[in-house]
Amino acid sequence: MTNKLPTTIAIAGAGLLGRLLAWQLQKSGIQVTLFESGSFTPDTPQTNRAAAFTAAGMVAPLSEAVVSDEGVYRMGVFALQQWPSWFAQLPATETPLFFNNGSLVVAHHQDTSELEQFERELGFVLPGCKGYHHVNQHEIHQLEPDLHSNFHTGLFLSEEGHVNNREFMRLIGDELFRIGTKIRELTPVDVFPGKIVTDSSEEHFDLVIDCRGLGAKKQLRNLRGVRGETLHVETKEIHLQRPVRLMHPRYQLYVVPKPNHRFMIGATQIESEDRSPMTLQSSLELSSALYTLSPAFAEARIIEMDTNLRPAFMDNLPKVDVQDGLIVANGLFRHGYLLAPAVVENVLAHIFNKPEPLFSSLLNQH
Repeated sequence: MTNKLPTTIAIAGAGLLGRLLAWQLQKSGIQVTLFESGSFTPDTPQTNRAAAFTAAGMVAPLSEAVVSDEGVYRMGVFALQQWPSWFAQLPATETPLFFNNGSLVVAHHQDTSELEQFERELGFVLPGCKGYHHVNQHEIHQLEPDLHSNFHTGLFLSEEGHVNNREFMRLIGDELFRIGTKIRELTPVDVFPGKIVTDSSEEHFDLVIDCRGLGAKKQLRNLRGVRGETLHVETKEIHLQRPVRLMHPRYQLYVVPKPNHRFMIGATQIESEDRSPMTLQSSLELSSALYTLSPAFAEARIIEMDTNLRPAFMDNLPKVDVQDGLIVANGLFRHGYLLAPAVVENVLAHIFNKPEPLFSSLLNQH
């Protein structure tokens, strides 16, 4: 990278990273052109939309530290601070964009060993962590009165939150139009230092940022897709204040409350790049586990089944690769809303020549 501040920047990929970077850079006075291979405003799961639309939107540094490391936890703690700051810069909404109510981890009596193992692994990764505590049956009921009464023990992770992700993606999309970002949807591209190549043109910019997720696989050979499946239901019979994780020997199901009496349920993480619809087995497992959380879910209406691929490198950590005229930011894996703020701040630090990019020692820098 040179020390000269770019005046024109092309961003390939209008997923979470692409939109956040375009927003921040356009606000700083740089003319941004944002290229998206699909629709910029996808309205159905079948439109090959970015993983950020499918995601649960959880910002769960403690939960994810169990399956990653302390670095992911530290980037997640930063996200808990950054998201409210960013949301304060967007137009006000009727429904909050960020909920900082913690999360609850529970297990049925026969699966308490899974809960104990979760706590042991958390203590191993984060020794001395005080961001969680044990809760008994009465305390679980106080936190979430509508859960089944047969949960006798759990963990309350107070240092966690979740994002109203689809509303955010819509809102920031509107904001990009409002502030003058050039949006080029339905335009697949190849990226090169200082150059974007489309099917019909070759365009030059001071800087190109590649945020295409799995769309960059042709140029990033070590990138892979990890399949995820989610179920969306709607019911007025149950209310949850926070994400609830159910520990189980075969899967760790999570339920995330969404606006308008909706809930998003997910659990599967499949090493496959298959984008086909959800399997019957997955739908049965998600539905039956949801019912055991509360029988009130029996009358919930299934409003959506969604699948998508999360971009990941072999170590499941994000990468920021800086060259002259090109920055590649990719590999959020299943940690999109948890790690995106740290990745964005790191990329901005490179662009604006800050002496020590934030989290440079934690990200998979190349």
